[in-house]
Amino acid sequence: MTVFFVTRGRCSSISGLPEVKEPSVVALDGVRALVFDVFGTVVDWRSGVAREADPFLKRHGAGTVIPTAFADAWRRRYSPAMEEVRSGRRPFTRLDVLHRENLEAVLPEFGINPASVPASELDELNLAWHRLDPWPDVVVGLTRLKARYIIAPLSNGNIILMLDMAKRSGIPWDAILGAEIVQAYKPMPQAYLRTADVLAMKPNEICLVAAHNGDLAAARACGLRTAFVPRPTEHGAEQTTDLHADRDWDLVVSDFIALAERLQL
Repeated sequence: MTVFFVTRGRCSSISGLPEVKEPSVVALDGVRALVFDVFGTVVDWRSGVAREADPFLKRHGAGTVIPTAFADAWRRRYSPAMEEVRSGRRPFTRLDVLHRENLEAVLPEFGINPASVPASELDELNLAWHRLDPWPDVVVGLTRLKARYIIAPLSNGNIILMLDMAKRSGIPWDAILGAEIVQAYKPMPQAYLRTADVLAMKPNEICLVAAHNGDLAAARACGLRTAFVPRPTEHGAEQTTDLHADRDWDLVVSDFIALAERLQL
């Protein structure tokens, strides 16, 4: 049995007796909601950003730049920007704003002076994050899962970003949850605990589905159930991280359709 407690905004666990592994079909007994990491788990951010960046780079004299390299460089500023908020050095700031600031910061790495680019054009490129494509299994899998569970994003993305992405691709969320709702970025405990509070549920009535072991570890420490879905090309063909589950998560499946099948949906 594992007992979870919260102290000064942190989640911890104390392991007592060994856990008994239940059959996978009932691994999520008692779960009422499935919440999903989005960037990388639900959508292919790298290809989408590269697609949008390609014509922009060509227009601004950087046509020799590999668009995926630009996407990677922009994404590398993602976590450090959020850390300014997580640390308390900066008030909560929605991800669209952080992405826009990061865009201006990364352009000089590719020989582009952001001051020479019209603000409207930078704004438009920043919306690349609103136009990302889901992985092929996502919409079908979520539609099946929605038949039994409340499904919602638990993303660091802000509300309009999630809404635009869902409307564009037909992602059938029941609600839009995430950082802007709870005013906290993952993996802060508040991101998970306040989500449970918003849903009027206990943490163990919620399962986080993610392609990132670190996200799942933070969720488990707060009492959520966990499901790992690998996305081995999130970072390209040479990806070396999160290729496999690194812990005994409640479920480990190949994609969202397999998750629905394991849950007999």
